[in-house]
Amino acid sequence: MERRKFLLKSIQTSALLLISGNMFASALPMFNAKKNKKVYFHYLLFWLRKDLSEAEVEEFKNFFEGLKKLPYQKNLRYGKPANSSPRAVLDNTFTYNASMEFDSLEELEAYGQLPEHLALVQKYKPFFEKMMVHDSIY
Repeated sequence: MERRKFLLKSIQTSALLLISGNMFASALPMFNAKKNKKVYFHYLLFWLRKDLSEAEVEEFKNFFEGLKKLPYQKNLRYGKPANSSPRAVLDNTFTYNASMEFDSLEELEAYGQLPEHLALVQKYKPFFEKMMVHDSIY
């Protein structure tokens, strides 16, 4: 009787392991697809005009808040330079930086042509004297 219970439990356990192993194996391609997916990274640097008031410098944040509402971009973040220790390779002369991600180069380029994007750039362009853009793929 004990042997029969032992065999039954062994068969149940083996079946459970087999099923869960198959479920895990079928889910692996989904995880690998995310791992191999390319991300387009759009990084912006802004040097605002020196004659702007503190309120105008603060108002420039509305540019980024407006960009957050546009389609295609993901994970938009913005900020000011960190108070890092000075070193030869560090350039923290900019006023604001921003970064965002895109799923494809086509989406990145479409984003740049959106009427809402162009309107925000037109509105806030008088605030900065210099802007630099870096696009990368990961």
